[in-house]
Parts: sequence; C-alpha cells; structure tokens
Amino acid sequence: MTVLQSVRKLTVIAKDPGLRLGNNGPIVFAQVDVPAEILASGPTGYRIKVVDYNATERHAYADRQRYQVGDVLLDPFAPQDGETLHDKAYQARLLENPNFHAQNCYAIAMRTLGLFERALGRRVRWSFGGHQLHIAPHAFALANAFYSEPDRTLMFGYFFDDKMQPVFTALSHDVIAHETTHAVLDGLRTRYTEPSGPDQAAFHEGFADIVAILSIFSLPEVVAAGLGFTDKLPGLGEPMQLIPAEKVTGDAIRSSILLGIAAEIGAIAGGGREALRQSVKITPDPDILDAPEMLEPHRRGEVLVAAMMRAFVELWTQRIAQLGTFDGGGYNLKSVVEEGAKAAAQLLQMSIRAIDYCPPTDLDFGQFLAGLLTADRELVPDDSRFGYRSQIRNSFKAYGIVPLSGQTDTDGCWSSFSTPEELQYSRSNAEALTRDPDECFRFLWENREALGITDRGHTQVQSIDAALRVDPDGIPFRETICQYVQIGHFFGSELMSECGIKPLPEGFTTRTRAELFGGGVVVFDQYGRVKYHICNGLLDGARQVRRLEYLRDTGQLRMPRDEARMRFSSMHLARMED
Repeated sequence: MTVLQSVRKLTVIAKDPGLRLGNNGPIVFAQVDVPAEILASGPTGYRIKVVDYNATERHAYADRQRYQVGDVLLDPFAPQDGETLHDKAYQARLLENPNFHAQNCYAIAMRTLGLFERALGRRVRWSFGGHQLHIAPHAFALANAFYSEPDRTLMFGYFFDDKMQPVFTALSHDVIAHETTHAVLDGLRTRYTEPSGPDQAAFHEGFADIVAILSIFSLPEVVAAGLGFTDKLPGLGEPMQLIPAEKVTGDAIRSSILLGIAAEIGAIAGGGREALRQSVKITPDPDILDAPEMLEPHRRGEVLVAAMMRAFVELWTQRIAQLGTFDGGGYNLKSVVEEGAKAAAQLLQMSIRAIDYCPPTDLDFGQFLAGLLTADRELVPDDSRFGYRSQIRNSFKAYGIVPLSGQTDTDGCWSSFSTPEELQYSRSNAEALTRDPDECFRFLWENREALGITDRGHTQVQSIDAALRVDPDGIPFRETICQYVQIGHFFGSELMSECGIKPLPEGFTTRTRAELFGGGVVVFDQYGRVKYHICNGLLDGARQVRRLEYLRDTGQLRMPRDEARMRFSSMHLARMED
C-alpha cells in the first residue's frame, strides 16, 4: 500500500543571497518543508501557479524539471553525487537556472501560506476569488517586487549591479515572504488596501516584514549563520559547539543580518546599506509616530516592526540567559538557536492570530496590539512563565503604540461583549449561524441595537470562518469569526447630522460627498454565543474626521479603488529608490 506524504522538501535560498558563510563564502541554502502535492509545470499546485514570463525581454522560461515520478515526490534541485547545499559550484549552477528561481518562489510562498493556515486553524482564501495565486519570478527588468490584486499575481523584478551582474528579487526569502504576506493579508482583510488613516497602509508593510523576519527562525542554519557562526554549517549536531556570549547580546542580535530585510538588495540598490530595512535599530521614542516623515507607509510600518523585534530580542536574550554558559563563557549553539526559534514561532503565531481580532476597516496600530494580546490570552491565559504579553506591551508602549482606552481592559485586551443578555438567539438557526453569511446577517440585523450596528449604509457579511486551534495543553479551541463591512455615502450635511461632525473639516461643505467605511468582527465561542464585538462604527464622527482629513491631505480622497489597490507597486518602487 502506498503511503502518501503530507509534506515534501524543496531546496531554497534560506534567507537572502546577502547571507553568506564568511565574507566570500557560499550562500546559505536550505531544504524546507512545504505541503505535498502533485505539481504541474511551473511549478503549479492547487494554491500557487508560477508563470515565468519576462515582460521586458518578451521571453517565457520553460519549466524543464520533474517534481515527481509516480507517487515519489522529487526535489529537482537537491544536491547530487556527493554535493552539499553549500558547494559553490552547485550553488552557481542553481543560481543560473531560471527554473530554480521559480522553485524558490513557489516553495517560500507555500511555506508562508502554511504558516498562516496552521496559526489560524483553517484554509485562507485569496481576495480575488480564485484558487491560485500567480507568481512571476522574472516579471520585468526593474528593482521592484509587489503584489497586484487585480492581476492575481506576485511580481518579482530584477536589476543589474555596477558590474552588470543581475540581481533577482525572486532569490530573496525575505522579499518572497513579504509579498506573499501582502496577498494572504488581503484575503483575510481585503479592505486594508483601501485609502484610510496612516496606520492602515503602514500596517500592511510592517506586518509583512514581521512575518518575513520571524519565519526564518525555524531554519537553524540561517540563525547560526546570521549570528556569525560559519564553521561547518549546519553545525548544530555533535560534538556540541559553543558560541561566544558577546555574539548573543541584545545589541549583537539587533545588529545582525537576522533582523534585516533583503540584505543583497539593500547593499546594491540601497546605497550600501546593511539591508533594505533594518527596523530593529530604530530608537524607542513614544512620540516617533507624530514625526512628519512617519506618514510614509514604509517608514511608519518600520516602527511597528521595531516594536515587535525589540520585544523578540528581549525575549530571546532572556531565554538565552537561562541556559547558562560553559567553560570560556560560551553558550551551546544548538540551544541558543532553539530558544530563538521558540520565541520567534510564538510571536509569529500571536501576530497572525491577531488578525482575527482586528476590525475589517480603518485599522490602527493600537487595535492590532489589542488583537494580538487578546488572541494570545484566549489560547494561553497564563502568561507568567515567559511574559510574552507584558514584554510586547512594554515594547510597543516605548514606540507610542498603546491599546485604545475605553475599548480594552487593564491587560490591553479587547473587552468582552458587555451586554450578552440583550442578544436574541431564538430566531437564528444555531447550526447555520456560524457558517451561512445570510443567517449571520440576519442575526446581526435582529441584534443591531444591542450590537451598536447602524442601519445607515450598506452592510455585508464579508466572511465567516471557523477556527480550530490547540492550546499548550493539547486541548482543541474553537471559535467562529464573522467579519462584516459597512459602506455609506454621506453629504456634508449628513456628516453633521448623523455623525455629529461639527464643524466640517476644512475643504468640506454641506454638499461635499464622502464615502465612509465601518464594520466589525463578531467572535462566537464554541457554543455559538457572542464573545467579542470588535468594531469601527460607521457613524463614529471622531474617527471619520481623522480619516477624511488624512485622505484630503495626502491626495487620496477621490482615488479610484483600482488605483488604491495597486499602491503596493509604487510604494515598493519608491522605497527601493529611497
């Protein structure tokens, strides 16, 4: 009887071509686990379709690899005949092969998608409605890479260094994971690409960097090399190897390549920088988000990344300190790497699960923080052992990011739904309520007064997702996440009468027409009862004024929706050239 594999291994560049063993050593490669499937050419699977067409050269690269023979799944780029992953000749052969670039994109994108699905306990949909996200590894000759929702595609460009050698964004684990996260987040919260306040666009960028950075810590060879340990990688077995204590201090870790994004691209396209972005080096300042330059989405997003990475470094160094040192003051390298992997995995899962507890429109950093703390407390009520939540609160506060007062409790978590006795369940089908959008909308409509949902504007249940997670004791934890969005078109006179906006913002008159967004997330427990209602009200005048003034000041007030959803291209290009 044939036993089908659940995962397969594929060879990839482990972080970025800029991470090498020594100054002129080989690039760090790895073989990563991705979901097993019978691949068509491309490679193409049930979620990812690689279409390797170069629009600049008008050339299509044929995929000539074999990914399986019968039921046996193959890694066509695995080392052969005594080779190792770090043989320079072997690496040179792969780097010159466009089919390896395609596999690198496919494997890292699938790996990133798998991180989300495991953390959320369910499949994740793409926002464009189809089943397969396209990837173009050599899309154009330009120092850019971006997610295009209208094209259902991740596009990776390439450019040339001063020696006219090509530099491919499709070879950077950081860049691929970052762009894949944009696509996944768009599927989870499709309205986050709408013009909104300064935090929402910045969140897309910052969150994608957080996923890209933390996801590589499950690859021990990357962590060891990033810490400067270059002797006989992977080098994590017997005999025990020691790493000097000075290499694992907080300052040393913050200065390492591990917490940067796209080292090779940053060094070449970014004017000799250590990495395209190294947010963890941003000095904590509670007023930093008020600086005018922090209105640019990438720069503002870096503050979110800095807060998370500072928390990560503190947690990792605390865990390292508990290990104890050996003669000469060194730590066991394997244990150091394992502790970093544990801390990174926990923070990554917390960050991903937080999305379920974030409102579907007009997100700000404080709301993400509340969602992050709430999601973790639901699954791990006792935070006393490692203090993840307290460390995160302190780190975010140092950058001026705090949970919203009045909507959160003393722990910074969302307050539980305050008046459950006012909700009516009798006219709802309990079984259908947590799977049928029409039944869920009926429940929201019947209980709109108790839930504080206005009947003004268009209301739509965006999604209903059943999540199954497992707590540290191995006990299944079930929730249903209902996401609804409200859209209203208001004249200035209605902003005054219905939203209480008096006076109107400068530039608005009683005849000015504005499109407002609102909506929320209703979290049902395993019994189908409302546990949380996390919302941004459509008629919340103070919030709407902040949004309208920001859109007015940034020229986005009348931006067409299709143009707004293509902002990733222009933002990423501008950041490459900054």
